[in-house]
Order: sequence, then C-alpha cells, then structure tokens
Amino acid sequence: MNPLWMLDAPPPAADARLPYGDGEHHFGELRLPPGAGPHPVVLVVHGGFWRARYGLEHVGHLCADLAKRGFATWSLEYRRVGHPGGGWPGTLEDVARGADHLRTLANSWPLDLDRVVVLGHSAGGHLGLWLAARHRFLPGQPHHHPAPLPMRGVVSLAAVSDLVRAQELGLGDGIVETFAGGPPSQCPEPYRLGSPMALVPLGVRQVLLHGTQDNIIPLSLSVAYQARAAALGDDVQLVTLPNAAHFEVINPLAPEWEQVVEAIRSFGT
Repeated sequence: MNPLWMLDAPPPAADARLPYGDGEHHFGELRLPPGAGPHPVVLVVHGGFWRARYGLEHVGHLCADLAKRGFATWSLEYRRVGHPGGGWPGTLEDVARGADHLRTLANSWPLDLDRVVVLGHSAGGHLGLWLAARHRFLPGQPHHHPAPLPMRGVVSLAAVSDLVRAQELGLGDGIVETFAGGPPSQCPEPYRLGSPMALVPLGVRQVLLHGTQDNIIPLSLSVAYQARAAALGDDVQLVTLPNAAHFEVINPLAPEWEQVVEAIRSFGT
C-alpha cells in the first residue's frame, strides 16, 4: 500500500460537521465511539504548513481509528495562509475558538471535558502546543482568554515547535515568514507570542513523537524544544521513532501509530 494513502483516500464520514463560527473555514468534524459516554476527547489539529490547500480531510482516517478505540474526536478546520484572515493572527484565533467550542458541543453530545487531549501534526503540532499555552497569556496580551478550555496534555507529532528556528531553516519554502508576516526582526510578535519555544514552560504535560528520518520537519526541533521545556520545569517526553519519516505518525496503518495511541492513553483518557 502507498504509505501516503491517507493523504488522497476519502476518509470515513464524520458523525457530524459542525460550525464553531460564521466563516467558511470555521467548522470541525465530530466522531463518536460506540457507547453512551461521556467519552474522552481528542482535539485534532491537522498540519500542512498552515497552507490553504491542505485541509482536515487526511486526518479523518486517524480520527475514525481513534473513535473505534473509544475516543471522541473533534477535528478542527481553520483559516490558513491563502484564505482571507489566515496566518497570524487569524489562524490562532480560529483554533482557540474551535477548541473552546467543545464546551458548547458538550451540551448536546456525550463528551467528557475533564479528559481532553490535543493531538497536532506538523504545523498542527505547533497549533496544538500553542493551545496548551493559552492559559499563560495575561490580560491585555493578544489571545488572552480568562478561561480557555483546560486540557490534560498534548501529543505533538513532528511539530513546528520553534518558529524562529523554522524560519532560519527556511522550512516549507519559507512558509514561516508568510505565516508570520515577515522575519523576526520585522515582525517579532508572532515569534514571541505564537511560538511554543518562546512560551515554555506550558505547565501542561506533553509527549512529542518525531521520526528520525523526517526531512520535512527535522527531529532537531523537537530535541531542542524538549530540552528547553524540561529545563524550565515542564513534564515533556520525546519519543524518537527510528527510520520513520514525516507521515507515519498520522497513518493509522503504520506501526508507529500504535505509539501515538499509547501516548494519548498515557494521559489517563
């Protein structure tokens, strides 16, 4: 089988596609496991270097797999680079709003909001770690919210965890500068308030998984991030995946996927 099959194959249908706002890209897909619940929730944030052409469809396969294993999944769509308002700060505003919308969904669906774990891949890993940092923003700062949705932790898959280093490396043909509006010297705020590396310690447990052969997001980003976060007091574990590249961690048929599921279950969900 093509190891990237999930990028092209239509995923199983969601139980519901639900809006969290009024915009075209303000929606998420909800999938529920069998049983009455309430169910633990995996909040899924897809990757694609924040670009408009990469939507949430490809992570529908892993969401369906997680639902079979007993997890409800809430997979977020959001404005991306190429959409009006996408990039900094609109993309972050969207994922924050979509995450908090779980409180509204729990009024109608059997969701256990005491057992929420964020799962993000690549650029979605960046957004997932950033979601975990929201409680650290002070009144008057951009993105401050008095009571963001609490979460048990983050499972971060090959994440763009350091925007400054990703910009220096020119990852994604320079997409970081496009996302942020420019380099750090000209546009410091996105790198100061939007980069997980600049926001640690998050005060939330994190498990990072990263393939040793990833040539899209180098393993060195996760190594440096884990070292800094741990030094500042975060409970953060790095799981290196020998011989894995960038997409095995979102392929529910790949052997590495079982380690992703194990990481999610490690939060007591």
